[in-house]
Amino acid sequence: MYDRLILNATLVNEGQLQQADVAIQGERIAKIGADLSGLAAKEVIDAQGLHLLPGMIDDQVHFREPGLTHKGDIATESAAAVAGGITTYMEMPNVNPLTINAQALEDKYTRATGRSRANFAFYLGASNDNLEEIKNLDPQAACGIKVFMGASTGNMLVDRPEILEGIFAHAPILVVTHCEDTPMIHANEEAARARFGEDVPFTEHPSIRSAEACYKSSSYAVALAQKHGTQLHVLHITSAQELALFQPGPMQGKQITAEACVHHLWFSEEDYPRLGAQIKCNPAVKRLADRDAILAAVNEGRIDVIATDHAPHTWEEKQGTYFKAPAGLPLVQHALPSLLDHYHAGRFSLETIVQKVCHNPAERYQVKDRGYLREGYFADLVLVDLNATSEVTPESLLYKCGWSPFTGHTFQSRIEATFVNGQPAYQQGQVAEAVYGQRLTFNR
Repeated sequence: MYDRLILNATLVNEGQLQQADVAIQGERIAKIGADLSGLAAKEVIDAQGLHLLPGMIDDQVHFREPGLTHKGDIATESAAAVAGGITTYMEMPNVNPLTINAQALEDKYTRATGRSRANFAFYLGASNDNLEEIKNLDPQAACGIKVFMGASTGNMLVDRPEILEGIFAHAPILVVTHCEDTPMIHANEEAARARFGEDVPFTEHPSIRSAEACYKSSSYAVALAQKHGTQLHVLHITSAQELALFQPGPMQGKQITAEACVHHLWFSEEDYPRLGAQIKCNPAVKRLADRDAILAAVNEGRIDVIATDHAPHTWEEKQGTYFKAPAGLPLVQHALPSLLDHYHAGRFSLETIVQKVCHNPAERYQVKDRGYLREGYFADLVLVDLNATSEVTPESLLYKCGWSPFTGHTFQSRIEATFVNGQPAYQQGQVAEAVYGQRLTFNR
């Protein structure tokens, strides 16, 4: 007797679409086959007309806990994530206190256990002062080492060259970087102040957080990785110029990989007059030509992973003037639907989407037994209806901050159900009461 049987779904997995059934036993996929309807199960789900995907693995979120929980917390943001088809997330260290030692890491795992709706892992943050912590890191204790090679929210800037050399030389696991050149940005800010005073228009953000500032920092990170043989993953690429730093083609065997985020694939400079601070983020949403180049790079394989950089702030905080409004926007509930809109528009295939948000994050971070529809793997699954629309309304939002830059948009697909470790975490428009994720383990 199986726990759950999903029949008649179209599976999107490992570069193929196939009609198949899936049997779930406990936390894992027990059987995948062409006709399993004769098997006995406690629950049978007829998924006729629906597509079954591995759950999205989001390698970049800011859930704001501890210390910033008026913006969001592990419970609220993970609920929004499973409603959006994300079954696993990796959370960033720029909280309060900063996650820059083993004790702070373990505190976050304790906070997430029994509260997080999705599976979870946390980054160890790099600083100018914690090189020994990085060298001594247990490879199972963190998903990666986050290095802010440009100042952003939380000010964890690592700008001492000898420290950067040490991190890239000695990191025991994947190094991930936020790449913007802070001195260039400061100079651009002063030029904008001289021109506009404190009331700088948000349309200036892509000029202040410029493509040149991104390229200078990204190229520095790539050069350091090449010098030291470091496994490097460069987060949220935003400019066409940076794409030349990365190799096209399949991710397998790459030492240096790149990521794009869903908002940089969706918005452009044309959206600042309408949305202003709502799409202020670091690095900035840039030119239409940059967005189109990144979309093309996803298909070309220069972009290996797609993530969210989910970063909620309160609506009140976002009402500030340019220099006061914080950078970041909430995205986890609508990331996969936004990518499916790209599918409907003919920009991405379903197979490409699954490669970039499921398979490749699992491989890049060496996540154990997740990211694929495979017998024996954890049953982290998403059922999607590509023929049903879903409108973003204020009432539909699960973020603690209560707003979204997508409000008013109608997506061309709908998340029907999300399963985390074999359990229905979200279905019929509701997050389950008592389904929780697990701490990730790694093949390291």
